[in-house]
Amino acid sequence: MNNNKKNFNAYFLVILGLMFLAAWMFRGLTGQETDYTRGELVENLEAGDVIEAVIQPNKETPTGVVRVFLKSGQERTLYATDIKEMEAELRAYGLDPQVRDIPRENWFMTSIFPILLVLVVGVFFFVMMNAQNSGGGGGNAKMMNFGKSRARLTLDNKVTLKDVAGLQEEKEELEEIINFLKEPGKFTRVGARIPKGVLLEGAPGTGKTLLAKAIAGEASVPFFSISGSDFVEMFVGVGASRVRDLFADAKKHSPCIVFIDEIDAVARRRGTGMGGGHDEREQTLNQLLVEMDGFGANEGIIVLAATNRVDILDPAILRPGRFDRKITVSAPDVRGRREILGVHSKNKPLAEDVNLEQIAQTTAGFTGADLENLMNEAAINAAMDNRAFVKQEDIKKSFIKVGIGTEKKSRIISDKEKKITAYHEAGHAILFHVLPDVGPVYTVSIIPTGLGAAGYTMPLPEKDEMFMTRGRMLQDIMVSLGGRIAEEIIFDDITTGASSDIKKATKVARRMVTRYGMSDHIGVINYDDDDDEVFIGRDLAHAKSHSELISGEIDKEVKEIIGDCYAKAKAIIAEHEDILHKCAGLLLEKEKITREEFEGLFVTKNEEPEDFFKKS
Repeated sequence: MNNNKKNFNAYFLVILGLMFLAAWMFRGLTGQETDYTRGELVENLEAGDVIEAVIQPNKETPTGVVRVFLKSGQERTLYATDIKEMEAELRAYGLDPQVRDIPRENWFMTSIFPILLVLVVGVFFFVMMNAQNSGGGGGNAKMMNFGKSRARLTLDNKVTLKDVAGLQEEKEELEEIINFLKEPGKFTRVGARIPKGVLLEGAPGTGKTLLAKAIAGEASVPFFSISGSDFVEMFVGVGASRVRDLFADAKKHSPCIVFIDEIDAVARRRGTGMGGGHDEREQTLNQLLVEMDGFGANEGIIVLAATNRVDILDPAILRPGRFDRKITVSAPDVRGRREILGVHSKNKPLAEDVNLEQIAQTTAGFTGADLENLMNEAAINAAMDNRAFVKQEDIKKSFIKVGIGTEKKSRIISDKEKKITAYHEAGHAILFHVLPDVGPVYTVSIIPTGLGAAGYTMPLPEKDEMFMTRGRMLQDIMVSLGGRIAEEIIFDDITTGASSDIKKATKVARRMVTRYGMSDHIGVINYDDDDDEVFIGRDLAHAKSHSELISGEIDKEVKEIIGDCYAKAKAIIAEHEDILHKCAGLLLEKEKITREEFEGLFVTKNEEPEDFFKKS
């Protein structure tokens, strides 16, 4: 209230000054001032000091203004009650006065401009007072107030834990915080303190933001939400000011929850930029560290934060006392996917053939956001067909669209390219089917996709896997090389179509050697320097953790793994060359084949492959 009063006084003084300025500008516009008397004129005429005179009469009356020019260079102005009498007197002294009209008044400056000035001042006054009187926790209503927090305050949160599906263990961990917010006395009696911060980490789309909203909704406490990027501005010191303002607002609504989404935008490790200690992001982080656990006490404020890059956060913010809890929100398992599909299909009319259990089994690795997108695409496909319900076929189409991309059926492709693509995809499909840990095949197609691929082979993971085995990774490399091998066997030539497959296989092989210790020659040592993040300030003077000799050994080992997998995969495809021709012919005929159609090609074939992948 006192601040508003001070601001009002300041605006009032500004407006008063503008009014005085306008009065000074308009003085003299309504008429000319006189500084000369009749007696002084007579004295100058008798002395012969007048060299010229100009008479400016009024139109309506016989009065006017006489301008007299003296020998000394001065110009004097005299008001005359009778212009004719004044003219005769001047002529009597031998002067020939000029008669001119009085300049007309500028109607814009005297009439319109004062009104416009008053309107502009009034609008300015109204806008500034409105900006000061605007309430709310966000800074959008506070004009030109960069240092204010942009957090959005939600007092009536309708989201509860019932709206969060597939995260049973995560919800159980967070129920303690909800109980603390509801009944703090039960915990304080035994000396327990409320956790100051909870960090939700996990892949994008796993439901971190939804969990934070559900906690606030269950506890029925005020919920401040802000993104990490909202703190940082081009002006130095603005981020730290916003952090102070955010926690000041939170104290007024204590107990409450402050949720910072994508906290890695503001809490990155210090000393990794080119700005040093004066970097705006680092100043903001320093203020956040102080507010969470500094000299001041922020009782009743729980800070929730979400990130998918916990590896780049500053260690100071991860210590107990700031973020006491670190909860990993992982991709859901098959039971969780079934629950999530039930939530996202609640408002969608489903046909009788829709089997959510089967969809949950065939979407291993999908996050909650992926599943929501899958069902939404299926509903869009049903609407495009003018149907009021979603069929299983709609979900199958959306599964391909989400996983591979939109098919470009109208793209014109030559017969030669179609044939090459058919054998290429058949090579992938055979290895998916024969190798035990990477299949089975879901769809094989030679229809181009929106991702730039000439075709695709989509596997169907039937189980969730927490980790990868060495044998599984070798089989992945073999499957990636299957398309190139098929081209070489059939056409005795190779194309550029396998470039992405080779890149993927090389990446897997290098990680096996440098990150996972799966090399017989290099040993169980981590030589991986790639943290998937470029820190300029840290890496400019960063030395490699291994010598050039080891780098050569790594390259040699990667090449051996790729070469060995290539030879084994080529032997398997050569053994099933008849299937290769059948599959390619069927693809050229139908352009897309299903799992049942592809597996039908192996009916007369012994499906047990040589156990190549268990060697070495």
